[in-house]
Amino acid sequence: MVAACSSGGQQPAPPENSQGSGTGGQTAEQPAPSDEPQQLVIYTGRDKNIFELVIPKFNDKYPNIEVETLEMGAQQILERVRAEKANPQADFWWGGTQSALSTAANEGLLEAYKPTFADQIPDLYKDPQDRWYGEMLLPEVIMYNKDAMSREEAPQDWDDLLDPKYKDKIVIRNVLPSGTMRTIYSAMIYRQGPDTPEKGYEWLMKLDANTKEYTQDPTNLYLKLDRQEGLISLWNLQDVLIQGLKNNHPYDFIYPESGAPILVDGVAIIKGAKNPDAAKKFMEFLMSPEMAAELAKERFQFPSRTDIGKDQLPDIMRNLELKPLELDWDVMAEKEMEWMQYWDENIKGKAQK
Repeated sequence: MVAACSSGGQQPAPPENSQGSGTGGQTAEQPAPSDEPQQLVIYTGRDKNIFELVIPKFNDKYPNIEVETLEMGAQQILERVRAEKANPQADFWWGGTQSALSTAANEGLLEAYKPTFADQIPDLYKDPQDRWYGEMLLPEVIMYNKDAMSREEAPQDWDDLLDPKYKDKIVIRNVLPSGTMRTIYSAMIYRQGPDTPEKGYEWLMKLDANTKEYTQDPTNLYLKLDRQEGLISLWNLQDVLIQGLKNNHPYDFIYPESGAPILVDGVAIIKGAKNPDAAKKFMEFLMSPEMAAELAKERFQFPSRTDIGKDQLPDIMRNLELKPLELDWDVMAEKEMEWMQYWDENIKGKAQK
């Protein structure tokens, strides 16, 4: 559904002294406030509790901009933006995986724009042609119901998930519509050897044998875990922390011993957007140091900006070492569709029969 979001508390503006040169005719000078009525249509893969914190503050700063959001998975956003290429219906993409955004950039679906904060984002977390920027880092972890299972009883690493003792204790959010799940499953194939995906498929077949159910969306995933219809899942760390510490669900996490896929969750302006000025304003606001620090404290969001000090992060984030799983993200982007299609057609639900 499309929902117009209301206004909320005041948020300080990003620094005014950060400027640079643009790409493809786009300037990096921060867009100036305007009293003229504007619209901004956002396709977002972010959870509702994220954009309900950000958008009211943006509306306070820019009350003349009417914001509409349409929520869907990262892969669904890519498919929709692709289908609407000739007549874009959205201005801004908020919440896309590195793979999905890179694919969109290579297909000419994203506008090049170098923002004022460009130099604060490491090269690893942005497009070299300024077509997308990473907003945050999203480690993928093992999630479990701490009321039904102790930390010691939970799987400590990826391969532990294949242990027969976890049969019918694992519930998984449906993979194909979810950028998070596509990344995790693709990473599991890659770590077995990207040149021999058959080994990865065999690994996922064993995981399927232990998987009790694939849920339609995150809401149903949380419901199954709460009811202890499943005790273990694979999910992104931010949502585990939000659901466990903010929303009082009985969830905790294991950071896999061998490392985790650290997904770059990013933003982009859609090429041919009808409201590019509003989209630039939103990007600058969302990625400001003040907003990044608030999202870290209130929503456990690991910022991609290098100028956010540890003192601005919550304790659980200050003391956690983000050990990455060694992955080639270009290979992941190239192979993901092929790998996930094979999983969907040949593995999903097959080992359970």
